[in-house]
Amino acid sequence: MKKTLIVATRNAHKVQEIAAMLPAEYEVHSLADYPDAPEVEETADTFAGNAALKACGISALLPGMVLADDSGLCVDALGGAPGVMSARYAGEHGNDAANNARLLKELAALAPPYTARFMCCMCVAEGGRVLAEFTGKVEGTITLTPAGEHGFGYDPVFVPAGHDCTMAQLPAERKNSISHRADALQQFLNWTRK
Repeated sequence: MKKTLIVATRNAHKVQEIAAMLPAEYEVHSLADYPDAPEVEETADTFAGNAALKACGISALLPGMVLADDSGLCVDALGGAPGVMSARYAGEHGNDAANNARLLKELAALAPPYTARFMCCMCVAEGGRVLAEFTGKVEGTITLTPAGEHGFGYDPVFVPAGHDCTMAQLPAERKNSISHRADALQQFLNWTRK
């Protein structure tokens, strides 16, 4: 029997990644399937706080288990920025090219290495109540020379530790096995099997 999981986002890339990483028994829905569902404002100052806001807000309105994530890039040389502002670092939400351009401009004025990590906090809620939370991460560095056609967000400038190419140069299957989202999602799956 299929298990229904609502992912509290309208970000098609994120939903596609999560669906690809889940076992076949999951039927994944997104907020695109619920056009009347509101946008939950990400007003917390942490990834975990924003994930909880979205999971609780949506699960209070829709039946079943809701999974929300908030994720982003944290660069040591920038004091952890862009952090929770990752999707709107250059001002406009979801403008990947502008966000990457601002990041690279700021880093070009600083000395390497540009150590960084992708962080992902996931929250599972039902009936407006948090059931569990998970944090995943992948360490790496930022390259000032974007490369690759795969992925989204900061993938073209992030080189994961142990690799000599960017996340955007990795095949989806490889990225999905090492990513911050994969790390958090595996913790979620382990929790569901307890």
